[in-house]
Amino acid sequence: MIFYKEESLTSFEFWSGAKDTVKYLTHDELDTIESILEDNETEMSETNINDFFWFEEDTIAEWLGYENFEELTKREEDIIEE
Repeated sequence: MIFYKEESLTSFEFWSGAKDTVKYLTHDELDTIESILEDNETEMSETNINDFFWFEEDTIAEWLGYENFEELTKREEDIIEE
């Protein structure tokens, strides 16, 4: 039996390496990624979502207008240092 749960990425409980990715993202950025994923995928399991955020950091950064994930994380570091 398979159960599906509709949930926003802003309330999704990420685990392992995905938590490290998500800590650099705003709620608005999670909403943007969610919209893109909905346009590209009809259904994603919790594991698929978590693995995407864990292993596809550069894709996420590119979708948000950055060259790569390192550039996105430096943006956050610049904000923290000010």
